[in-house]
Amino acid sequence: MLRHEFQPGRLVAGIFLTGAGVVYAGDAGGAWEAPWFLVIPLVVGGLCLAGAVGVMAKAVRRRRDCRTAAVRTGAEGSG
Repeated sequence: MLRHEFQPGRLVAGIFLTGAGVVYAGDAGGAWEAPWFLVIPLVVGGLCLAGAVGVMAKAVRRRRDCRTAAVRTGAEGSG
């Protein structure tokens, strides 16, 4: 049983922020040279994408909840 609802927007944000951390860690460790401004579009783009995914997930969840409530109401009224 799940302890909380799955929130895909937070998952997307976490993936992009982890990616930004990997870029900085690789630069600090000497694995590669990353310009300082590389992470800004990565973080901003990831947060915008996470917001869009969150809004879409909320719309899907709201629609599913309305449909489930309609089924429950219809089942109670016919029985």
